[in-house]
This record gives sequence, structure tokens and C-alpha cells, in this order.
Amino acid sequence: MNYRERITIEPGKRGGKPCIRGLRITVYDVLDYLAAGMTPQEIIDDFPELDLADIQASLAFAADRERHIAELSSG
Repeated sequence: MNYRERITIEPGKRGGKPCIRGLRITVYDVLDYLAAGMTPQEIIDDFPELDLADIQASLAFAADRERHIAELSSG
């Protein structure tokens, strides 16, 4: 999944946090909902402007970020 096509960062929007397709919904919002036990379909039901690919992009973004942190800490 190439999350870069769906995740945007705009300095004036949501404090520069990564957002989904320029919307005001952040990657962190989606991850928090998933961590709280919501299913992807429940998130989409609550935020119909999102689709399954947006949720997958959020997960891919988080995985990539973790990979970069691990690489930095390993030297």
C-alpha cells in the first residue's frame, strides 16, 4: 500500500499532523479508533468520507514510521 497517495501533511491543518486526503481527520484519530476496538466498518460508518483504503493507509503510515524509528535506534 502506497500511503503517500492518501496521507497529507499541511502546516496549517490540524497543527501539521498527518491527515487523510487533506481532510481534517488525522492518521492518529483513525489509529486511536482502531486501538479502542472500533472496526474499520464502524469508522467508515461514523466518517463516511473515509473508505477502507484510507484506514489501510493509516496503518501503513504507522508501520513505516515505526520502521524508521527502529532503523534510527539501531544505528
